[in-house]
Amino acid sequence: MPTSATARPTTPPTVWAARGRHVGSAAQDSVRHTLEGLKDHRVIDDFLELPTEQPDEAATGVRVFEARWQAPGAVTVRARLILAAASAGGREWTLLAEAEEAWDDAWPSPATMFWPDDPEVTWDRDAATGLRLRGINTLPDDDKAVRRLLKDAGRSPWGVHVVVHEAMTPDHRGRVPLADRLPPGLRHRVVEHRAAPQQLRVVNWALEDFGVQVPRGGAVVLPGTPAPSAYASGDFSVRSVFLDGSEPTELIAAVTSFAALPRPLPEDAQEALAALREDWRLLTLAEELDRERKLVAMYAEALEAMTQSRDLYREAAERAAEALAAYREPAGSAPAGPPPQASPASPLRGLTRTLERFRGVIRAPRPSPGEDASRPAAEGGD
Repeated sequence: MPTSATARPTTPPTVWAARGRHVGSAAQDSVRHTLEGLKDHRVIDDFLELPTEQPDEAATGVRVFEARWQAPGAVTVRARLILAAASAGGREWTLLAEAEEAWDDAWPSPATMFWPDDPEVTWDRDAATGLRLRGINTLPDDDKAVRRLLKDAGRSPWGVHVVVHEAMTPDHRGRVPLADRLPPGLRHRVVEHRAAPQQLRVVNWALEDFGVQVPRGGAVVLPGTPAPSAYASGDFSVRSVFLDGSEPTELIAAVTSFAALPRPLPEDAQEALAALREDWRLLTLAEELDRERKLVAMYAEALEAMTQSRDLYREAAERAAEALAAYREPAGSAPAGPPPQASPASPLRGLTRTLERFRGVIRAPRPSPGEDASRPAAEGGD
């Protein structure tokens, strides 16, 4: 089973997160029209389309919508939809909703608060595979295409991917999408893959890297990447799925149990969740007043800190000036001392100088008495 090299924060129990793709045109108009209709019918309290503040947002076409409504039990839900820039494959969207209490999958899906609950509107495409979120997706005939598709599905950190093997080709009673039987909060997060009877081997070959296998005539919930720490393939594998129109109780229980596991928050969702919590713009009058009070308190605290810093700096400067003055006073008032005396000459140095006076002076040797007497006699004889 794939594991993550770095630990990611767990998705909070109060958060509902999904990502998809709108493959039609006018996605922004579709969202705006849906929100306006739901507000008129008081399904949602209010909504807001955030103004474009950055030049790159205007150039790329990124749009952000916020909506607020009440879940059963008067639980306030705040949600933010981010529409990415349009591309050849459509327009990708990211939707995060957070409630005041732990999320209940029996509540209405946040997706239906922004998108029309109409099967003809093509907003419900899985971002990782491009397959439908609310339908049955038959695996392709080509083995390599099957492997590539299931690899993408197994790596997806957003949706819940379920692979169902048809032991025999079902009739119309067995062609009912699993999403129709799931709680509302799961219908737009689950991707159902259907494998034909002869595709069991290639499917299990493609799923080897994820450490899961599909029983013949059964189903398995893929762990995703990174997998939940509590995931065990045996707990989310169903040995038999009867595609005869009866309710697949075991499969529904497996999908519901998997969705309830603490799952790592997708990397791209961390920034979106921070924006939902910290940059929320759709405020009630009471919330606006509370925010302004907090801002005033924050500014007052910052001003008080600046004032204290100024006073401390002034006090430190005064003390430094006093210390400098106290240091200079003794130095200026001290009496002048006797002039410095030359150090006495060294006796050795005096002896050296005396010897130098006689350097080069050599005394002539005295003549002997005989030489003195004979020198005039010889001179006189000449």
